[in-house]
Amino acid sequence: MAKERKRSDKRVAERAKPKRPGKGAATPRPAHGSSADGPGGFVTDDRPGVVVTVDVVLLAVHDGELAVLLVERRRGPDSGAWALPGTVVGLDETLGAAAVRAVSARTGVAAPLGRLDQFATFADVDRDPRTRVVSVAFVAVASEAVPPAGGPVASGRWWAVKELHKKKGPAMAFDHRDILATGVERVRSRIEHTDLATALVDEPFTLGELRRAYEAVWGTTLGPANFRRKVLATRGFVEPTGATRMVGTGRPADLYRRGADAVLHPPMLRPASSR
Repeated sequence: MAKERKRSDKRVAERAKPKRPGKGAATPRPAHGSSADGPGGFVTDDRPGVVVTVDVVLLAVHDGELAVLLVERRRGPDSGAWALPGTVVGLDETLGAAAVRAVSARTGVAAPLGRLDQFATFADVDRDPRTRVVSVAFVAVASEAVPPAGGPVASGRWWAVKELHKKKGPAMAFDHRDILATGVERVRSRIEHTDLATALVDEPFTLGELRRAYEAVWGTTLGPANFRRKVLATRGFVEPTGATRMVGTGRPADLYRRGADAVLHPPMLRPASSR
């Protein structure tokens, strides 16, 4: 009888023990206001083995310069450094939807979904000291540098890309300087072969405005007459609206809108000096 009671007590004790999560299982995110340090709101002991995130290089022409939207980190690691808008991808979320959410939630700026371009994956083992993070990088362009409204964990600002490459420029978090450089080169290449540059200006636009967008992205000066000839010789690139606009003194400038062809034949090749 004593042995049977011991066995019964042992079975009851085993049933009372809390079950441990299976290997590789992720614990749900803690409630808002807890000590979660991310990424994705996981606390230190509850992070999954690998976290998938998106980071977005959002570019615009601001004061004649190519600018990128960055957010200032308010918590570690790299607190006070500037980062690309990013977020952890939800279980039922597409990568593109996560990219748009990252920009709007972190900065209040709505990213143009139709111009989002997935261009690279960054997966170095030690790129984030908190856990293994694999980031899918997107690039997008906007027709204006809309002032950011800020978000719950970061504040946004448009930075001239050239300022970020200076030795005394602002510090950037993680490997985001490399992601930015790769994204900028992607756009420099795409405006050679596609109509992407027309998304950097508001419609209708003058050919002078379109030329200045090219100059900002490529970081060079283009001859107005030669640029005009190339644009108008590329079938389907732009279409005249029939309207004009006064630009300074002299004759009014013709206004154009995006053409029907997204791929340029022949391409608008950048000068060798800007490659």
